[in-house]
Amino acid sequence: MYHGTPAAGHGPSVVSESLNRNCGFHYATGELLHRHRSDWQLLEVLETPEFGRVLRVDGITMTSEHDEFYYHENLVHVPALAHRGPQNVLIIGGGDGGALEEVLKHACVRHVSLVELDPAVIELSSRYLESIHRGAFRDPRVTLHFADGRHWLTSCEHAFDLILLDLTDPVGPSQALYTAEFYELCRTRLAQGGVLALHVQSPVARPQTFARIAATLRSVFAHVRPYLVYVPTYGTWFAMATASTTVDPIADSVAGIMSRFDERALGELRFYNPATHFAGFALPNFVLDLLRQDVAIVTDAGERLDGHPEFDCCCLAQRPPSAVTSTTAAEPRCPNAV
Repeated sequence: MYHGTPAAGHGPSVVSESLNRNCGFHYATGELLHRHRSDWQLLEVLETPEFGRVLRVDGITMTSEHDEFYYHENLVHVPALAHRGPQNVLIIGGGDGGALEEVLKHACVRHVSLVELDPAVIELSSRYLESIHRGAFRDPRVTLHFADGRHWLTSCEHAFDLILLDLTDPVGPSQALYTAEFYELCRTRLAQGGVLALHVQSPVARPQTFARIAATLRSVFAHVRPYLVYVPTYGTWFAMATASTTVDPIADSVAGIMSRFDERALGELRFYNPATHFAGFALPNFVLDLLRQDVAIVTDAGERLDGHPEFDCCCLAQRPPSAVTSTTAAEPRCPNAV
């Protein structure tokens, strides 16, 4: 999820991405399947020998066929199994469909609203990333909304059992989805016993960003629980968190989580199980130290997250639309869209 450019000296077959201004990672690429600039961002789908098809947005790796389950299973099943039976779910972002596909595995879920800013992300994923979303966009329980997530939620009158924020990094306009004001809006849209879940950056690559997001969540919610997962295409240890006024995901027992796991007929998962549910919350001391820091919370009018030197590598230079052309024909609008 970090800014990337072709690695100098390696030619076009290697992508190099920065974790911060001091370190990064790279992976080999094959065929470029699709590349175009939508109304919002530069979108690419690459074939890679290690990760299968990879989706990149503005030079940042979002997900891949071979490791998406590290991220999506943890983002979804940790809060969903902590909840007694989520029926109404909201996903903001998540245009690749991976989180949506995991949510729909829960038999108790009756309806999912997915709010994606850029229709082109869903169109591209529908065509190229079937192995990630597995047709989830076509599920009758799903309604797609193409809108700014914060604006949409402000006007929404529904309450949700789960709200999942499957967002890009807090660079540019997406900063507005990481503030105390937005988290307060999410809190007011959660039903009784509802849970918010989101990624909170890396305590290794962006420790101060991680600390500030966690502190911002704690300024709004009574129960905030960060948990850790390694995601290969993000190149480092990554953090997620649940937030709720009433639900603590580690207050239950393994037997309790296992009971709900079996009741919902989730089937075989590649990462998540009742043991890993609790394992991710066992935080090492350096992460606990970050959480104890006295840091400024993120507000609409306050100091921006992307103003910190940890984001020096992520000043995404926007190329003019004329510099990028589509390599494929226009694709049809997805079903279930509103």
